[in-house]
Amino acid sequence: MGYAILCDEIISGVGGRNNIVSVIHCATRLRFKLKDNSRAMTGKLKNTAGIIAVVENGGQYQVVIGSHVGEVYQTLISRHFSGTDQAESAESSEPDTVKPKGFKAILNSAIDIISGIFVPLLGILVAAGLIKGGLIIAVLCDLLDKQGGTYKILFAVSDAAFFFMPVLLGYTAGKKFGGNPLVTLLIGAALVHPSMIEIFLDTQKDPALHYHFMGIPVTFINYSSTVIPVILAAWFSCWLEKHFNRWSPSSIKAFSTPFLCLVITLPATFLLIGPLATKLSLGLGAGYMWIWQLNPLLAGAFFGATWQICVIFGLHWGLAPLMLNNLATRGIDTISPLTQSAVWAQSGATLGVLLRTRDAKLKNIAAPSFISTLFGITEPAIYGVNLPLRRPFIFGCIGGALGGAITGYYHGTSYTLGAMGVFSFPAFISPNGIDSGFWGVVAGSVVAFLFALISSWLFGIPKKAHTG
Repeated sequence: MGYAILCDEIISGVGGRNNIVSVIHCATRLRFKLKDNSRAMTGKLKNTAGIIAVVENGGQYQVVIGSHVGEVYQTLISRHFSGTDQAESAESSEPDTVKPKGFKAILNSAIDIISGIFVPLLGILVAAGLIKGGLIIAVLCDLLDKQGGTYKILFAVSDAAFFFMPVLLGYTAGKKFGGNPLVTLLIGAALVHPSMIEIFLDTQKDPALHYHFMGIPVTFINYSSTVIPVILAAWFSCWLEKHFNRWSPSSIKAFSTPFLCLVITLPATFLLIGPLATKLSLGLGAGYMWIWQLNPLLAGAFFGATWQICVIFGLHWGLAPLMLNNLATRGIDTISPLTQSAVWAQSGATLGVLLRTRDAKLKNIAAPSFISTLFGITEPAIYGVNLPLRRPFIFGCIGGALGGAITGYYHGTSYTLGAMGVFSFPAFISPNGIDSGFWGVVAGSVVAFLFALISSWLFGIPKKAHTG
């Protein structure tokens, strides 16, 4: 039966099929949006075999499964949602619960939107980043020629995920905003159409060259690899779609609604939404770099100390768009190198517990959790080992701060989106060769790992936990 029994327990624990508005998954969690969180049986779920933890945050009810969450998700969807990839419940006659207001409501909505748009893309973006990092290493080691066919083919697949980011985001944003994802995908494709990029390049060569749409001047921008413009355009298109579906006769709305959405949204995007969103993107990137450059050492210590705390509550997804935006607007990112030490610190803390304890049950949890951390998946270690013991998690945060400070001091930089853990390091290698920034990331990771390992081995667990 595979994960069938576990999925049945999860559905029951979240309040039943009719209490589910939607469900997606990330690297380790099932992320539910429920009609009424009070109907969920959190205590029962936490004690269910196969569930590491349950977290409520960002308007989502998150069930932490582990690195095999994708298989559990597929079983849950095929077993309870008739093979659809997005669970949508029927309307309930029960009154809505009181929803948070003010800043909390805004934060919950923002995290829900960001995770819904970016989580489905995480796997392919990390895979593309790994390929790109591997190509950099191969060229530096004279294993591949940039002019050769092997390099060009592999580079195409590694670069396509980032170059055509508006196409990918157009699809996922359309699904998240409740519209036709193929319409919003087409909007993203139009933004990076070769003719649009050609016009952009022509205007760069000849500033006197001007284009108009129905007499209105158009500022052409290179939207390849961008993030914010297509998300705003997708929201606008989905907003239009809902109105047109209500107004259009059912016999023609299958084509009339997409037609109207496209002919209105595309000009609006090139004329207004795109330029404004581009200025916002550049402003966010410049604002972060200004803060970071004030004191990279303190920025590194802060991110290294708090990253895994953000992971606990799912808040780390709020920084994913900023990382991608930095890569799109500046070609580099300095956030992901700072968080690398936090991962290795929790890994070291978990290994310290594993080596110290004589408790068989704790060892059985710590061993696979440690292996998982080597590949950047820290939730099993956090929820199963470090956080319950408290001190190892604290030592991990301190180690992350120390390692992040070192990384920040040496200006560790990411040149592509990479994974976490052992597969992350190629992303920190400059195309021009290995520099001090790369060694800063390595040194920060090593210091974080060793500090947390030694501290957790010496002081991390109470005596009864390692004497058996």
